[in-house]
Amino acid sequence: MRSPEPPDYDIEAYDFELPPELVAQEPLPVRDASRLLVLERATGALSHRSFGDLPELLRPGDLLVVNRSRVFKARLVGRRQGGGAAEILLVRRREAHVWDALLRPGRRLQTGAVVNVAPGFSVRIEPLAEGSAHRPERRVRFLLNGLDPDSAIELHGHVPLPPYIRRPDRADDRERYQTVYARETGSIAAPTAGLHFTPELLARLVERGVALSELVLHVGPGTFRLVAARDVREHRVPPESFTVPDALATAFSRARAEGRRAIAVGTTVVRALESALDADGQLRAGDGETALVIVPGFRFRAVDGLVTNFHLPRSSLLLLVAAFAGRTRSLAAYVEAVRLGYRFYSYGDAMLIV
Repeated sequence: MRSPEPPDYDIEAYDFELPPELVAQEPLPVRDASRLLVLERATGALSHRSFGDLPELLRPGDLLVVNRSRVFKARLVGRRQGGGAAEILLVRRREAHVWDALLRPGRRLQTGAVVNVAPGFSVRIEPLAEGSAHRPERRVRFLLNGLDPDSAIELHGHVPLPPYIRRPDRADDRERYQTVYARETGSIAAPTAGLHFTPELLARLVERGVALSELVLHVGPGTFRLVAARDVREHRVPPESFTVPDALATAFSRARAEGRRAIAVGTTVVRALESALDADGQLRAGDGETALVIVPGFRFRAVDGLVTNFHLPRSSLLLLVAAFAGRTRSLAAYVEAVRLGYRFYSYGDAMLIV
């Protein structure tokens, strides 16, 4: 392993002190009442607004791109045959009844073990797939009596709240841990920058002259994976699937030709856009996968602005923010957010970086 080149490539430079009470455990009653920390990339200047102020902070003609992926009830809770508790986090469907999943407790759930989730719904641990011996996911098969797989998940699954939300999911999380424009099901975590939007706010943006467009990136478990490598350039994440619709490719091309900005709502949108751009700077429509890890030194070609939440220390998402706004300015903004009591992570407040 090559030596890190501090500070931009040393993961130790992306740690910060965060009081536990600032980690939001509940969403605000009104989505767009969240606070909004505005960071100017060119100067490092900070200002403090409400998320509902977003229309006046963007320019007429800006292209605002959102991720319309929908979170599903990916967390299954049950008991092992023999009595112990077990959890299965569904990650990726392979066949109608077969999934890749993360298991807990992994060591006790060996091949052939069965977890009983509900009457008529059990899950059996399958043999490791070829080439997967070093991957964290395991292959599991649904054993169903009278239910189809999607109905079983909907009836007995739980909203996969992030591990830093230290409470069980509730019925209201089903709607609140979801963007108002979510459609295609496939994410195990919400694209949380979008949680602040309301239909009324979206209408105000359109009235302002902001163009809205959508893509789909299904969020996988890599979003919560902390960077273990000392040199951040060596961090890797599992691939996530995305789709760039024709309408977005056309809107992006038109915005570029007219000199208008592309504003990404969330790090998932940044990674999809930057991955789908071809060598000539054209956004390719269609399906793809991205395992892109963006760290300082990355040359952004698709994105001119970013709406994002506050991220975990030592996470790839914080590295992306630092790459976009600069490490020193990004971390200074985080220190200021902590000082002023901003709420952090999925149900927390937001940043606008332009």
